[in-house]
Formats: sequence, structure tokens, C-alpha cells
Amino acid sequence: MNNIWEFFVWLFWIYILFACIWIFISVFIDIFRDHSLNGWGKALWVIFLVFLPFLAALIYMIARGRGMAERNASRLVSAQAESADYIRNVAGTSAASPAAEIEKSKQLFDSGAITQAEYEALKAKALQA
Repeated sequence: MNNIWEFFVWLFWIYILFACIWIFISVFIDIFRDHSLNGWGKALWVIFLVFLPFLAALIYMIARGRGMAERNASRLVSAQAESADYIRNVAGTSAASPAAEIEKSKQLFDSGAITQAEYEALKAKALQA
């Protein structure tokens, strides 16, 4: 390298290369995750991506970009909900209201599974939450 500018030019082109690869992979993944696209449509998009990758990626992102973003957003919301449910399940906390917990405690008390003192303790705990 003769000077620092050649180094920056190489960095720029390496950045462009990785950005293009990232876009191609994202489009390819979205093609197969899209349930509204039938098999022939998927096959045509893949063939188009293989033979004219830059044009195909550009057209795909213009034509189907909004749906691509909506699918990614829905997957993110779904993953967050599943994660929250898993954490809630593992932590042992329930999303039940205090009234539901008191009702469950009353049923246990009425069936004789717990004593009056245990029922009062469970009721107090539910009211604190």
C-alpha cells in the first residue's frame, strides 16, 4: 500500500462486499420463511437471485420489502412473548389476578387441603401482589 487512502478504499470495498452478502442472505432467508409465496414463486426468486443477484435483491426489497419487515417484526414479537412466558414459567410467578389466587386458595381450604392459617397467609400474599 502506497498511502493511507488506499487502505480506506480497501476498507470501503470490504464493507460493500459484506453488506451485499448480508442483503443476499436476508432476502434468501425471507423467501423461504414467507408462507404466502408458493413453491414456484420461491423457485423463481431463487433462480433470479442466483443469476442476477444485485438486480433480484433490489427488486425483491422494493416489491416485497414491507412484507419482509412485517414478518421480521411479527417473529420478534412472537419470540419476545415466548421468552416472557418461559421466564414467567421458570420463575414460578403467575399472571393470575389476586382474586383468582384467593379463589384458588378458598377452594383448597374448602376441600380441606390447607388450614385456616395457611388460607389467610395465601390470601394476604395474593393481596400484597
